Amino acid sequence: MAGTYSQIYIHYVFAVKGRQNLLQKAWREEVFKYISGLIAAKGQKSIIVNGVEDHVHIFIGLKPSMNISDMVRDIKNNSSKFINEKGYIKEKFSWQEGYGAFSYAHSQIENVYQYILNQEEHHRKKTFKEEYLEFLTKFGVEYNEKYLFDE
Repeated sequence: MAGTYSQIYIHYVFAVKGRQNLLQKAWREEVFKYISGLIAAKGQKSIIVNGVEDHVHIFIGLKPSMNISDMVRDIKNNSSKFINEKGYIKEKFSWQEGYGAFSYAHSQIENVYQYILNQEEHHRKKTFKEEYLEFLTKFGVEYNEKYLFDE
């Protein structure tokens, strides 16, 4: 075969350090647009970026030439720098170490998109911790709860 053709769909989830409610609604959308731009600048497909005060969900069409961990590292580093340079908060902003990365089939794109789009409504009923534990269980990821969150 002469070329490589693929599309891998990855759903990233990660939290603000200490799961603090720092992503304020007044400027959160600007951060999400910035993250989408970072993804596009890396030659990847940003499907949706959304979240609430304490965490973010990012759904990407990832090419196999891009490493999953390199992508999230670049997103976290550059978006932290963006937030700090803009002075959106008085203290230094940073994301919690670690992340969740979950893969989906093409047929699931619309469902994942809608789920991420409706984060505010979803989190009226469920905390981020509850949501994240559900993802880990649903995807059969072994974990030690002691190491899941920086608190």
